[in-house]
Parts: sequence; structure tokens; C-alpha cells
Amino acid sequence: MKAQNKDCIPVLSIAGSDCSGGAGIQADLKTFGAHNVFGMSIVLSVVAENTVRVISSFDVPTKVIDEQFVAVFEDIPPKATKIGMLGSCEIIECVAHNLAHYKPENLVIDPVMFAKNGFALMPENIRNVFREKILRFADVLTPNIPEAQELCGFEIASIEDMKHAAKSLCDLGAKMVLLKGGHRQEDCSDVFFDGKDFFVLPSERIETKNTHGTGCTLSSAIAANLALGKTPLDSIKMAKEYVFNAILYALNLGKGNGPTNHFYNAPTI
Repeated sequence: MKAQNKDCIPVLSIAGSDCSGGAGIQADLKTFGAHNVFGMSIVLSVVAENTVRVISSFDVPTKVIDEQFVAVFEDIPPKATKIGMLGSCEIIECVAHNLAHYKPENLVIDPVMFAKNGFALMPENIRNVFREKILRFADVLTPNIPEAQELCGFEIASIEDMKHAAKSLCDLGAKMVLLKGGHRQEDCSDVFFDGKDFFVLPSERIETKNTHGTGCTLSSAIAANLALGKTPLDSIKMAKEYVFNAILYALNLGKGNGPTNHFYNAPTI
């Protein structure tokens, strides 16, 4: 029987791994699968973590990172790319060099700085390097409030503060910014700035501790939707709905912040 080849859309994650499967590249690939796109990865760091703690993080040598870029882009160029954890100056320089060379389209950057337990996945001493070397490549930047405060250098408390921060991040080089409001107590609405207009996107808060990997999942869902031809605003709205349901039907695993359910609508889970 002759194989029935099917067209598919490739999407790339450039990030660290999470051996417990809830965040990082593992979450990204699950999210891509749930959106029926073909997931690929470039591993930057290997993180020993679970739902309770981060034990250690090992950075992949930059030569191996360069070779992963070559392997992906010479054969299966992605229709969208998501970038997550960038754990060292050397990795940031390496990734920036490759982004300038390959110029990936639909680039979503999640400035991962802290694990759920507060562990610094992007140490403080390299955040300026991230700001200077990486921000300018972002088609969509997806910081939460603590990350945006680190990048902007001022406190963010209100929706107006969020708008000011989103505009500031675009002034620093990002084309569009989705500033996530989940850390605000009174209103967890997000703010999206497309470079011209602001959109306040309301979000219903779900009372649960099982939110491990939600930032990774959201940015990957945005990338998948962009690859599928959706507009940035529609990609974000659809990604927010996907993450809401992944949290609503979260998996009861682990002793800490459990993982979301990337395949919540699959009959087997």
C-alpha cells in the first residue's frame, strides 16, 4: 500500500527541558500536538525539576545549539517559533546570532525568568543582555508582570501600568506585547499591544495550584495559531481559551504545582 502523505505545518520550540513534563520543551511539544502542528525543538538547557522544586540546570554547549539550528533550518524551516528559557549570556549570544542568520517568522518569545517556586531560570545578572540582544527579534513578547517589571524597571500594579509597560517593551524592540495579568489579585486581565492599539483581554481566575507550565503552554499555543494563519489577536484569544481549559481540567499529579492538561479534549485523558 502506498503511503498517503499528508501536508503538515512545522513549529519550533527553542527552550529548556523539564524532565517532569509539565513545562519547557515537553509542554511546548504537547501544545503543538494538541494544535495539530508538527513540533520540533532546539534544547538549550536540561533542567532537573518537578512540581515542587528545581534541583539543577545544565546548559547545552553552544556548539551543539548551533548544530541544532543548522539541522532544523536546513531541512524543515518552521512556520512559527517559540523561545523560552535562556539561562546564560553565552546561550543568549548564541541564540541571537542564529536568529539574525535564519530570521524565523512568527517568533513568540516568553521571557522565562522564574520557576513557579521562585527559582531564577534567568539569573538577574543576564537580564540586561536579554533586553539588549533578544527583545528586538520578538514578533510577540509574552511576559508576566514580574518579568515585565524586571525588563521595564518600574512597578506594575494597574491596567494603565500594564499598558505603559507593554508600550515600553515595544519601544525596546518587541513588535507586539502580551502582558499577562495573572499576578494581579483584583483583576487578572491581560493587556495586548500590537504596536498601535491596546486590547484588554479579560480572564476568569481558576482556583487551583496546578498551573505548572502555563506560560510555556500559552506562548506555544500562540505560535501554533500564528503558524496556522491566524492573526496575532485571534492567535492570543484562542491560546488563552486553550490554556484556560488546560488549567480547568488540570491533571492531579505531583506534590506541588501540578501540570496542566494539554490534551484535555482528547478522549483518552
